[in-house]
Amino acid sequence: MAGAIASRMSFSSLKRKQPKTFTVRIATMDAEMEFSCEVKWKGKDLFDLVCRTLGLRETWFFGLQYTIKDTVAWLKMDKKVLDHDVPTEEPVTFHFLAKFYPENAEEELVQEITQHLFFLQVKKQILDEKIYCPPEASVLLASYAVQAKYGDYDPNVHKRGFLAQEELLPKRVINLYQMTPEMWEERITAWYAEHRGRARDEAEMEYLKIAQDLEMYGVNYFAIRNKKGTELLLGVDALGLHIYDPDNRLTPKISFPWNEIRNISYSDKEFTIKPLDKKIDVFKFNSSKLRVNKLILQLCIGNHDLFMRRRKADSLEVQQMKAQAREEKARKQMERQRLAREKQMREEAERTRDELERRLMQLKEEATMANEALMRSEETADLLAEKAQITEEEAKLLAQKAAEAEQEMQRIKATAIRTEEEKRLMEQKVLEAEMLALKMAEESERRAKEADQLKQDLQEARESERRAKQKLLEITSKSSYTQSVNSSTTALPTDLSSFNLISESLSFDFKDTDMKRLSMEIEKEKVEYMEKSKHLQEQLNELKTEIEALKLKERETALDILHNENASRGNSKHNTIKKLTLQSTKSRVAFFEEL
Repeated sequence: MAGAIASRMSFSSLKRKQPKTFTVRIATMDAEMEFSCEVKWKGKDLFDLVCRTLGLRETWFFGLQYTIKDTVAWLKMDKKVLDHDVPTEEPVTFHFLAKFYPENAEEELVQEITQHLFFLQVKKQILDEKIYCPPEASVLLASYAVQAKYGDYDPNVHKRGFLAQEELLPKRVINLYQMTPEMWEERITAWYAEHRGRARDEAEMEYLKIAQDLEMYGVNYFAIRNKKGTELLLGVDALGLHIYDPDNRLTPKISFPWNEIRNISYSDKEFTIKPLDKKIDVFKFNSSKLRVNKLILQLCIGNHDLFMRRRKADSLEVQQMKAQAREEKARKQMERQRLAREKQMREEAERTRDELERRLMQLKEEATMANEALMRSEETADLLAEKAQITEEEAKLLAQKAAEAEQEMQRIKATAIRTEEEKRLMEQKVLEAEMLALKMAEESERRAKEADQLKQDLQEARESERRAKQKLLEITSKSSYTQSVNSSTTALPTDLSSFNLISESLSFDFKDTDMKRLSMEIEKEKVEYMEKSKHLQEQLNELKTEIEALKLKERETALDILHNENASRGNSKHNTIKKLTLQSTKSRVAFFEEL
């Protein structure tokens, strides 16, 4: 019984000792986390838990942000989490964001996780147009963002259209030019290819080094009024306080560096700034809400502390972090060099393999061609053998024809011989006929003469008969005899036929195929670092000139026009602030109150 009572007492005591908890959701730039927090936890307890989870040691740049009635607020470290004006429904959501920005990202941001979180936040601000970025710089920053995400450019992997789903440029820039997504991708890829060899952290740092020179980088703007009631903008950043015209957030009208400010305070909506020089009167301005004044004061105190901290020797913790970072950087550099050597060896091995495969394919092709040539040669040999057989048969036929022709020639010659004898006999007969004809002609002439004589005798006889008739009336007369001989000659025509032999000749031309070996030389792509701002500016100006013809002037925003005017005057973020601070603090305070 006593044991049961003791067990119930211990259980109830444990139950009483269990702290009350609530759920918190923390949204970073690339992830979300949920934690179970005790009700008694202060802001620092939750903040430290998030930093430990992320492995973040450069905690002074960051904070936990939430929103109250459309106004941004930051979780206070010394105040309980649930004592803030946060929603009561769980999970209570906070955004883990950079609250303060470094003057020089390369020198101040030590950890890789810090660089990465800054990179993601600044990139989002540029894409959301909370930081104005000119078109040419937007393309360059996009190329570094692609390098950070995809690594080295590989034309076999990163083919046309691989950036189609990526958000890399502000919509304002895209709408300002008559350029297709493919044209933007082509220009981003051209610069992306030049970043070969840069690791993710190096590409992200290059991104931040360019972004930190943008006029609106790291500036928190607040609407204020001076004593005269003039509406102005107060800009709070790592360098100091800046006063802007509401229509121009790029170029401040007045600047007060942190080293010129001794004290900052507010009462209700009135803000008081005390210059370091006590002889100079304080200057005041009014904000729209008390809550805004609280935020301005937090940002001023934090930026002022970091400004003074940068100008002192690093704390032991920072020195240790930087030493570790240098060691880590050296280790990574050696690792990258080792990986680069291995990659080079692998690429050389792949090139050798490709060359051997190409050579093997070439040899296979040559073997195939040789086999085909052999088959053609065999076919040609068969064809030639067949042709030779046909030629042999033709030769036999021609020989037979030649023999027949020879026989025909012999027959013709024999016929010719017989013809010669017949011709000689015919000539003899002709000669005899001619002699006979001559004789007959002589006989005919003689007979003609005899006929003429007979005619004459007949005429005389008839005359005598006529005379006798007349005289005697009974005289008989006789008829005359006439003979004619006709001779004819015959000729035997001789028709000699001719024999013409035409022989065909067959020729075949076969050439061996000579394969030419292709030589491939792959040059190592050299990594060009844009360390000098002059080289970077030349690249930006080159791109600006290239796309200027495609700009739609009517779509230029007020910030585009202001930036172009500053660029034409040679004004930049840092030299503008430097020029403004050349004036005395007193004159700047007076100018502020007279605005």
